[in-house]
Amino acid sequence: MKSSLVAVTAAVLVATLIAGLKDREALQERFGFAGKPPELMMMGRIKGPDAASGPPVDVQAVAERIEAATQGSSADQGQGPAQTFLAQTGQAGQPAPVPAVPPATAPAAPAGPPPAGEPPAIDESALRYFASRGDTVRLQAEISRLQALYPNWVPPADPLAIPQNGDRQLENMWRLYSEGRYAELRKAIADRQTGESGWQPPADLLDRLDVAESRIRLINASDLKQYATVIDIAAATPSLLTCAEVDVLWRVAEAFVETNRQQRGQDAYTYILKNCTEPAERVATIQKAAALLPYGPMQALLSLERPADANGMREFDSLRDDLARRFVADGNDDAQLEVAPDYVSRVETLAEEKGQPSDALLLGWYQLRRNNAADAEKWFRIAHDRQDSAVASQGLALALIARKSPQEAEDVMYRWRNDSKDATATYLAATANLMALQPPADLGEDVLGRIAATVIEQKYVPTAQQFGWYARSLNQFQTAARWFETGLRWKPDDEPSAYGLAVTRQQLNDRAGVAEIQRLWAGRSARIAALSETAAAARAGAPLPAPGSAAAPSEEVQSRTQQLQPRPLAPPQPVVRARPVEAMQTVAVGRGPRQFRGCTTTTDSARLRPGEALARGWCLMDINRPMEAVAAFEAALASPVRREREDAAYGQSLAYLRAGLSNSAAVAATKAPQNRDRASELQVAILADRALAAFEGRRYRETLIYLDQRAQLQQERVDLMVLRGYSYMNLKMYGDATRVFEAAAATGNRDATRGLADVRSITHPEVND
Repeated sequence: MKSSLVAVTAAVLVATLIAGLKDREALQERFGFAGKPPELMMMGRIKGPDAASGPPVDVQAVAERIEAATQGSSADQGQGPAQTFLAQTGQAGQPAPVPAVPPATAPAAPAGPPPAGEPPAIDESALRYFASRGDTVRLQAEISRLQALYPNWVPPADPLAIPQNGDRQLENMWRLYSEGRYAELRKAIADRQTGESGWQPPADLLDRLDVAESRIRLINASDLKQYATVIDIAAATPSLLTCAEVDVLWRVAEAFVETNRQQRGQDAYTYILKNCTEPAERVATIQKAAALLPYGPMQALLSLERPADANGMREFDSLRDDLARRFVADGNDDAQLEVAPDYVSRVETLAEEKGQPSDALLLGWYQLRRNNAADAEKWFRIAHDRQDSAVASQGLALALIARKSPQEAEDVMYRWRNDSKDATATYLAATANLMALQPPADLGEDVLGRIAATVIEQKYVPTAQQFGWYARSLNQFQTAARWFETGLRWKPDDEPSAYGLAVTRQQLNDRAGVAEIQRLWAGRSARIAALSETAAAARAGAPLPAPGSAAAPSEEVQSRTQQLQPRPLAPPQPVVRARPVEAMQTVAVGRGPRQFRGCTTTTDSARLRPGEALARGWCLMDINRPMEAVAAFEAALASPVRREREDAAYGQSLAYLRAGLSNSAAVAATKAPQNRDRASELQVAILADRALAAFEGRRYRETLIYLDQRAQLQQERVDLMVLRGYSYMNLKMYGDATRVFEAAAATGNRDATRGLADVRSITHPEVND
């Protein structure tokens, strides 16, 4: 019976040894450890200790010797303690991992055979200790280690019957090791070496202690996110990098990824999936990898999934829903990422069957990022109907704006307009697109009122400007003028608002007002300067430039604008009342005939002749669609006529400026030679735009630099003087700020007067008290 136990135990241990050695060989091949000190990164930075490796162990020969040694005495034995031993270690032939303590690291085999007739000295202290404690798991690992080192050694017939170790001090050391009290063990070893001259601890005990301490240091470094230390420890202790220590492998993989060595991290996860068999650990490996690796490497790992079982289930099926959501979310972050249709279809199925709004939102953003506005609207609408949230409303509003339905977008977003900065920006974009519709939308007084209130609260110039054009389309010229004035007060250098105000004052026969605007914008807007010529052309029957059109000399007015086509008189409509600003008196005028502007249809400008593309570009500028105008002007740049190329470059630069892209405007201005006046006008406008952008970004020194550069080209306007004064004040240069504000306030500018008061309240607070 005892011999039978020996035979079965030996067989199990050989299987364990073979699995462990194969495991290590696979790891060495993966990370480049074979036959040399460990180098995890193949970069020469992280290396293990220089140590000569012993001759390789012939595992097959070991197995044959053990089988021969135990075969004769086990044939007639019945079932004994070996069955209980196997039951405790799990499935026969599959030893259970050792909890809390890593497997022993086998030291190098002796360089040569011992002298003839002299048996090798075998240290059985660990064997005795584990047997006395009844620790069958560690006992199994120790027998396996000794069999590998000493092929002729035969394990005791009944390991559990081995007597207590007579060396009490060594017995205590093994107890400290078993309990994980490594610092106390180090002290006990040092104390005994001090007290007993010449005593040396067993090499096996020291090897085990080194590995256990390395494991603790690695885990601590990982918990503290000291990833370089994790890799150093792993490189110096390759015996930790086995399937028995899968947690260590996970931590090493994470360390590689977090130190920007993603491929090495992927290699570690690949090693686990190729060599480790525990189902729960394999599933956990995919979960951990998915939290760190992007879409592409995850597909490579998922390809290592094992075939389906008899029930048709695959080992990663429990993760497939979450993985599909994760990959679609990756597609939301990167519009260029091509997510496999299977993942998208899986999320679609989840959204339809489980009804979670989050799944529909994932699909909505995914489609919106790929300019599939119709599909995006479908999924956002599903999410919105299931749960009306700010995110769902924002996505639906953006999809509706893309589908040219800004009126519904405004209605959807109004409730959530103040939820976040993004929600506010989306609502304001919807209002600007709504007010710019052609023909103008038929809006009720309640809608106009709430849009106006939000625009005033946010001081949003694009919608204020569109309010002006909208009021003009209804023949409410006084209201239009007040909206344009409001936009200029919020953004004094907004040329489209200045042009709209000038055109409206001209229509109201306010010649003095028109002259004042022309004086303020002299040298900055050719189309404002040419208003008198435009009016003369209109009296002669020539077409008028549409709102927002770019500057044009009188001889080119007809080629740059399209004839406004009057609409037949409509029946009387209710009065529209809007409140542009808080203190503004509303002028209510009966709604007259609406007017259409040209170029409202979608056309590929690249297919037009250069002259037609140029006219379309100015027309698109008229209706405040600058980015479409950029494409039209680009097509016009191919014209063989020099004057058309100059106008196209000039128009494209203006379009970029209107879109707030001053750098692109500067590039566009160089695409064709410009005359001195135009070049100066564009340079001045670009510098002013950059100064304002820098001020809004609180980059006050940069603001002053742009203002100084602009002042070298043109005398500084009063509004820019105010900007300069506030820049000085924010930089705590109060003397310069006072000087600038006083000069500007002398012209009667109210903003300068307020700025001067602000400086004095800071520098002389006792006066205000």
